[in-house]
Parts: sequence; structure tokens; C-alpha cells
Amino acid sequence: MNRNEIIKEVREFVAERLFRGNVPSDFTNDTALISSRLLDSIVVLGLIGHLEETLNIEFEAHEVSVDNLDTINKTADFISQKLAK
Repeated sequence: MNRNEIIKEVREFVAERLFRGNVPSDFTNDTALISSRLLDSIVVLGLIGHLEETLNIEFEAHEVSVDNLDTINKTADFISQKLAK
């Protein structure tokens, strides 16, 4: 899966869980999700589970962090690096 496909997957998950499919026009792939508290811990865990299942990857506990998951772009970059290993 390439970076653009990862972005699409994450964006669709966030759009459904956070906005019920009605994404505001000012929401971008660089919008802070965790640090701004748009996503709570339950939704973050749901995202992790979804990505693990969909992409056949496994997150280590220390990888679930704002540094890796705060925006859609950061998440896509992190996952792209994991998949390249």
C-alpha cells in the first residue's frame, strides 16, 4: 500500500468516526487530531485496530504517540516507514 492509499484509509476512518462522513472544509491532512483533542483515546485505539487489521501491521506500545499519529500525514509517513521495513 502506498502513502496515498494510507492517507485515504486514515482519512475515511477519521471522517466516519469524527465527522460522521460530513468533513468540514477546513479539515486537512495536517489538522492536529490528538494534540487538539479532536480524537479521544477510544477513537485512537479504534484507528490503531483498524490499521493493524486493514494493513496487516502491528503497533508497539511506544509507537502509539502524538509524534506518529497526530495528523493524517504523520500517520501515513509513520505507516509507510513501518511497511518499508
